[in-house]
Amino acid sequence: MRIALVNPTWSFENSIYFGCRSPHLPIELGACKVLLERAGHAVLMLDGALDGLSLTALAERVAEFAPDMTVVTTAPTYLFWRCAQPELRVPRAFLDALGDRGGRTVAVGPHGSVTPETTLAKLACDIVVRGECEEVVTRLAEGGLARLDAVPAVAFRDRAETVVTGGPAATSFVDLPALSWPDAWVARHAHHHHRFDRAPEGPGAEVEASRGCPYSCTFCAKIDFRDKYRRRALPNVLEEVDRLIAQGVTYLYFIDEIFLPQKPLLEALAARQVEFGVQTRIDLWKPDMLDLLGAAGCVSIEAGVESLTEAGRALLDKNCRASTDDLAERLIHARRSVPFVQANLIKVAGDDPALVAAWRDRLRAAGVWANDPVPLYPYPSSPDYRRLWGEPDGEAWERAHAHYLGQFDRFSDIQEERPAPLRELEAACCPA
Repeated sequence: MRIALVNPTWSFENSIYFGCRSPHLPIELGACKVLLERAGHAVLMLDGALDGLSLTALAERVAEFAPDMTVVTTAPTYLFWRCAQPELRVPRAFLDALGDRGGRTVAVGPHGSVTPETTLAKLACDIVVRGECEEVVTRLAEGGLARLDAVPAVAFRDRAETVVTGGPAATSFVDLPALSWPDAWVARHAHHHHRFDRAPEGPGAEVEASRGCPYSCTFCAKIDFRDKYRRRALPNVLEEVDRLIAQGVTYLYFIDEIFLPQKPLLEALAARQVEFGVQTRIDLWKPDMLDLLGAAGCVSIEAGVESLTEAGRALLDKNCRASTDDLAERLIHARRSVPFVQANLIKVAGDDPALVAAWRDRLRAAGVWANDPVPLYPYPSSPDYRRLWGEPDGEAWERAHAHYLGQFDRFSDIQEERPAPLRELEAACCPA
């Protein structure tokens, strides 16, 4: 079978999107590709940014390939599924440009994982995959297109009705083979994600050593994908890392939801000429492992502290046993060997502005960056959404979006000053 995998050319005008807007490797499509090719299929993988193509040009390249199935993602890489842009206008514009020239059209991503019927309608595609997509896409290629009702975790139309074959998929992941990326993509990947110690020198890339998180913080949108914690086989991770280093990569960003201490991985990285960044929880690291993290080449830590009071962290279900002073000491300890350390704070009701300001000043004096607390978006895949409105329905994204726009009078400095309502952003999509 011939399959096209497409990461469309993203734009975020008037969006609330607070993920990074630089190009990243589309990990979910790379994972699909390695499994599809192992099964003997012909795959064309395109990325609008890394290939330098407009949506129209992407559609033309896919049409030339004449695939039996075209897969498009609704968020720019697995790294940002938890903070995806709510609107679906970009994948819809790609599918409109493609028309009927791409075979069966399949959408993967966070939107269809939680609201499959709505996503199917907004994109006017043939199939929506729920949850982690690589194994389901492979199953579609392996005869599933002819028997959609036998494929788990998909939604499709059957005459006038929408059929959903089950809840979101979770892949095995632990045995995911090493991914491979085109040399041209790597050469154009100048971005070093979340790196601030110095200007990038050489290409960057993203890798995945683990997937999911053992915690269930109220704000984290992972109920429908990348939920259960799994660790990938170390030889596969290192094979992928070595492949990237051979392509000239000098910096890696581990997209793991929570990069937990893993001595064999850190010792292996320490033996390689590559630097890297991670996101983690600082309370899970002991001082000796923080020292090893720095010695291994880590140059960027993004650590979720969220609230400066135990009551605030309990309200967010952080399940954190460390005190606020302990958290500060570990962040400061990490900064001794890692050039950039950030403590993430979230805007929580009842925050004491004076306490926040004093804590930020203390950490900044020790070289640790702590952000101004930012407002939360109640993503439909988060516990926060369920607390507010129950299980997501066909209006879930619109409801979350309206709530968010109405709750705050200012937004993050990487967002538009005043994001637009979702219905305005999705004017070109089918009504939900």
